[in-house]
Amino acid sequence: MAIAKNSRVEGRKSLNYYSTVSVVVFVAFCLIGIWIVMSFIAPIQNSELRVAETINEVRNIVGDNASAQFENGSANIVDESTKADLEANKSESENHFKNQGEQKGIGELYDNIAVENRLEDTTRESSNEKNGSDKGSSTHDEELDRNLNSESVETETIVVQTIDEKNLDKSDSNNKLGTEKSTGNNKHQDEIGIETVEKIKKNMSSKVEQATGESIMESHDSNQTSKEAFNVDTESGILNNATTENGTWSTQAVELQHEKETQKSSISNDRNKYDWKLCKTTAGPEYIPCLDNWQAIRKLPSIRHYEHWERHCPDEAPTCLVPLPEGYRIPIKWPRGREMIWYKNAPHTKLAEVKGHQNWVKVTGEYLSFPGGGTQFKHGALHYIEFIQKSLPKIAWGKRSRVILDVGCGVASFGGYLFEKDVLTMSFAPKDVHEAQVQFALERGIPAILGAMGTKRLPFPGSVFDLVHCARCRVPWHIEGGRLLLELNRVLRPGGYFVWSATPVYQKNPEDSGIWKDMGEITKSMCWDLVVIGRDKLNGVAAAIYRKPTSNECYNSRAKNEPPLCSELDDANAAWNVSLEPCMHKVPIGASERGSLWPVHWPTRLEKPPYWLNSQAGVYGRAAPVDFTSDSRHWKNVLSHSYLDGMGINWSSVRNVMDMRAVYGGFAAALKNLKVWVMNVVPIDSPDTLAIIYERGLFGIYHDWCESFNTYPRSYDLLHADYLFSKTKERCNIVAVIAEADRIMRPEGYLIVRDNVESTGEIESIVESLHWDIRFKYSNGNEGLLCFQKTFWRPTKTEAIVSAVA
Repeated sequence: MAIAKNSRVEGRKSLNYYSTVSVVVFVAFCLIGIWIVMSFIAPIQNSELRVAETINEVRNIVGDNASAQFENGSANIVDESTKADLEANKSESENHFKNQGEQKGIGELYDNIAVENRLEDTTRESSNEKNGSDKGSSTHDEELDRNLNSESVETETIVVQTIDEKNLDKSDSNNKLGTEKSTGNNKHQDEIGIETVEKIKKNMSSKVEQATGESIMESHDSNQTSKEAFNVDTESGILNNATTENGTWSTQAVELQHEKETQKSSISNDRNKYDWKLCKTTAGPEYIPCLDNWQAIRKLPSIRHYEHWERHCPDEAPTCLVPLPEGYRIPIKWPRGREMIWYKNAPHTKLAEVKGHQNWVKVTGEYLSFPGGGTQFKHGALHYIEFIQKSLPKIAWGKRSRVILDVGCGVASFGGYLFEKDVLTMSFAPKDVHEAQVQFALERGIPAILGAMGTKRLPFPGSVFDLVHCARCRVPWHIEGGRLLLELNRVLRPGGYFVWSATPVYQKNPEDSGIWKDMGEITKSMCWDLVVIGRDKLNGVAAAIYRKPTSNECYNSRAKNEPPLCSELDDANAAWNVSLEPCMHKVPIGASERGSLWPVHWPTRLEKPPYWLNSQAGVYGRAAPVDFTSDSRHWKNVLSHSYLDGMGINWSSVRNVMDMRAVYGGFAAALKNLKVWVMNVVPIDSPDTLAIIYERGLFGIYHDWCESFNTYPRSYDLLHADYLFSKTKERCNIVAVIAEADRIMRPEGYLIVRDNVESTGEIESIVESLHWDIRFKYSNGNEGLLCFQKTFWRPTKTEAIVSAVA
C-alpha cells in the first residue's frame, strides 16, 4: 500500500512537473509572440510611420507622389529629365507595394502604410534634388521656387480633408472613432492603439492572407496599375472615406466633422481673437471702400475729368464686414440668371424707370428682368451683334475677335450675349447716375468692373484688346485733342477695331455734326482708318468701325506730330495708378515683339505659347514657352484630380470666378469647358504676365490687394488664391485682405487657398472666426491647401467708417 501511495504521489509530482513545464513553455511562446508584435510596431512608430505625427497632423498620405498632385502654381516646373526620375521612382514604388502585399499575418496592416511614407520620402527626395538643381536658375521671389511637377500629376493623387456630407456619414460608420476630438490627442491615440491591437488579434487568429478592408494601395495596384496608387470613385485625387482601412485610422473628413460639430456647440478660441463688426456707411450693403471714400472725394479740387469716379482708397483698409441686403438670396443660376435677378439682391428701380423703354431692365414682381436691350439695341443684343458682324465680316466674332472691351457697358447685355459667340467681354462703367448698372451685370453672371476714363490709365497692359466697343457710352472722345481716345489706342491691339455706335455717326443736328467732324480729325491724326459705317435699320442706328494701324508708316509721314508719339522711356504696359499722357506709342514691328503679329484664332490661342515668348525667360526661371506649357498642364491636372470632384464644391452654382494671383492664366484655361468666366488678377508686386493672359484669349486686371477691388459686394462665386497671402502679408494687413475677400464673395461662395502652412494656418484661424465652413484641408511638408465656404453669418456689432459717410 505504501508503495502504491508512493507511486500516486510520484505520479502527481510528475504531473505537476509536466504542468509547470507546459506553463513555462506557454508563457515563453506568449513572450515571443509579444516580442514579434512589438518588433513590427516599434520600428514603424519610431522610423517609418511616425504615427504620433500622422495623428497629430491628421494626415493620410496617398498616391504614387502625393506632393506632385499638390504642386502649387508658384513653383519650379519639372523638366523632362525630372519627369523620367519620377516615373522611375513610381515604378520602383509600385514593385515595393506588390512585395509588401505578399506579406501575411501581423505585419500586413502596418507594412502597407509604411509603403506610403517611404513613397512620400522618395517623392520629397526627388523634389529636393529638383529644387537643388534649379536653385540657381530662378530669378523671382521665394514662393516661385517651389516644385511644380506638372508632368507627373497624371499618375498621382493627394489625400485631402473634405467635408462631403455623404462621405462623412460613411466615414462615421466605418471608422467608429466617435466624435471626442475635444478630449485631446493622447486619448485619440490610445483609442487608435486599442483598435490597432484588436485588428492584429483578428488577423493572427484567423490567419487571413490580407487584413479586413485591405490596403487601398494594394487593391488599386492590382486593378489599375496605370493610375494612382490610391483609387477614388473619380480621378479627383481625393481619398474616399468609405475606403479607409476598416476604421483603424481616422480619416481627414472625420476630424473635420468633429471640428464642425464642436464649432456648432461653442465659439472657438480662434474666433475670439477677432472682433468682427459690420461696416456702418452711407452705401450700406453696397460699400466699396476705394470708391465710397467721401472724405477724400469732398477734398478734390476739381471733378472736371471725373476724378470723383476714380479710386480714392482710405488710409487704412477696413477690417469690418459689409452687411447683407435684407432678404438677400443666392443668385439665379446661369443661363437663366442672365435674364432675371432677385430684386432684393439689388433693390434699385431707377434704371427701370428711365431705361425701361430701351429694354435695359424691368421690374417683374420679385425679379428684375433683363430683355437684352440697350440704348443702341432696344430690340436685343443678339441682333445688334449680328449687325456688327455683317457690317465688317473680318471682325469674326469668337475667332479673330475673342477678347473685347465694352466701355460704358450699362447692364452689360452686349457682353452677356457675346458669350454665345465665344467672345469674352471686359465690361466696365463708373459708379455714376446709372445706379447699380455694374452690380446688375455681375448679379446676372456677366463680367464687369467699375471704372472711369478720367485722369488715370485703365488697369490693363498695352495692345491687348482685339476690339473696343462703345454704344452711347457717354465718354467725350472728341475733347482735349482726343485725350481719352488715346487711352483706347494704348490698350487696343495693332490691327484691332474700335466700334463706335453713337448719335454723331447717324444724326445731323448741329451738336452731333460737330462731334462727328472733331472725331474725324482726331482719328485721322491718330492714323486710324474708318473702315465702314454700318446701318442697323431695325434699331434705327449706325456704327462707325475704325482700325488701328499695324505699322509706323503713317505716324512718320504725318505733317504735324499731333498727337505726339510717346517717349521711348514710356512703358505702354505701365498701368497701375499711372497718369494719362496725351501721346501714342509706336507700333511694334520686330518679329519677336509682342503686337507685331495677330494671335492665332480662338480656341487655338488658348494653348499655343505666344510667339514673342521665345526670346524670354519664364516666371519659373526656364524658357518661357516651357513654363507656359507646363503651367497649363499643371492646372488641368489639379482641376481634374482634385478641384472638380474632391473639394466639396458645387460647381453648378459657380459662375463668376476670380484668380487672385494669376500667373499664365493656366487655372482659367483649365476651366474652359465649364460655364464660368474668370477674372485673372495680376498683383502689382508679381511678375507682369497679364499680357500673356490676354494673348491666349483670356482677360484680367492689375490690382493691389492692400486695397479694395473695384467691384460691388457679393460679386464672385469662387476666389482662388495661389500663394497670394504669404506674399501679400509682407506689406498688407492680412485681416483686411480677408475682409475684402469676404466683401466681394457671395454667401455660399468658395475660397481656395494654396500656400505655405504658416500662411494657411493663419488664414484658417481668421476664416473660422468668420464662421465659414471648411470644405477641404490638406497639408504636405510646408505646403497647405484649403477650401472654405462662406456662410450667411454677419456680426451684430457695427463700426462707423468716417471716410464712407456722404
